[in-house]
Amino acid sequence: MSEQHDGVENLIIIGSGPAGWTAAVYAARANLKPMLFEGNQPGGQLTITTEVENYPGFPKGIMGPELMEQFKAQAERFETRIIPEHVSKVDLKSRPFRVVAGDKTYLANALIVSSGASAKWLDVPGEQELMGRGVSGCATCDGFFFKNHHVVVIGGGDTAMEEANYLTKHASKVTVIHRRDKLRASKIMEERARANPKIEWLWNTVVTEVLSTDGKVSGIKVKNLMTGTESPFHCTGVFVAIGHEPNTEFLEGQLAVDGNGYVKVRPGTTRTSVRGVFAAGDVMDSTYRQAVTAAGTGCMAAIEAERWLSHGVHLTETEW
Repeated sequence: MSEQHDGVENLIIIGSGPAGWTAAVYAARANLKPMLFEGNQPGGQLTITTEVENYPGFPKGIMGPELMEQFKAQAERFETRIIPEHVSKVDLKSRPFRVVAGDKTYLANALIVSSGASAKWLDVPGEQELMGRGVSGCATCDGFFFKNHHVVVIGGGDTAMEEANYLTKHASKVTVIHRRDKLRASKIMEERARANPKIEWLWNTVVTEVLSTDGKVSGIKVKNLMTGTESPFHCTGVFVAIGHEPNTEFLEGQLAVDGNGYVKVRPGTTRTSVRGVFAAGDVMDSTYRQAVTAAGTGCMAAIEAERWLSHGVHLTETEW
């Protein structure tokens, strides 16, 4: 068994994106002395984003990694204890809760799960190298940078349709590329996209490579699945919209999740299916997935955790 950590923590926060750091700031200022685990990707998805122009308070924009450094510095200022480890396992069936990271087991009276979600990628040559240089997983975040460009959206579900429709506000043309001849999107989302004159379609097609010129996307290589033919396709932006995967593998089914694996919370709260465990950010939000909404739920989780620790520990399952 892993080595036990000394004592029982008031609150452990798992994850270091906007939700985790915001929760840490609020919890630390409430004198909870929180402990935060940074995880495998300190700073979360914003660390692979270039310029962020839609986070309030930065009228000139700010680079994603720099924004996350500022979040971290603010949490450190209030003496959040930061552990540069990845949580591999938790035990929520006994109290205090057990959190395993590295070769140690840590104990906590309350837990905030803010481990985020990871975008699914194509895993083709050029994709990772051109991330932030024409390849993106978020139209709301990056669409502004593609004014009057021809961009492609890869995917066939509701997310892909939302991304494509949003991008027509900026791009001159949007081509949706889907590996089948029918969409998986809901009927209303499909109709909306099909009615948009700026959206074109490339069916039965997959992307096999992202091409570049001078370090920026200059096109893609596509393969027609019906004929097997490969050919270049000109575009200057590639938006991958084949879904997100919540980072919940360490939970091992100990919290209730929805059909896509996102942690379920009681509507209007951050309360999970286990008393004293709260969830914030993209790990519980499959709808918005923005830094500002993640930060908002991080604030909610910290406030709820403080109230729980103060006078809610005796709540029954029904009252919770």
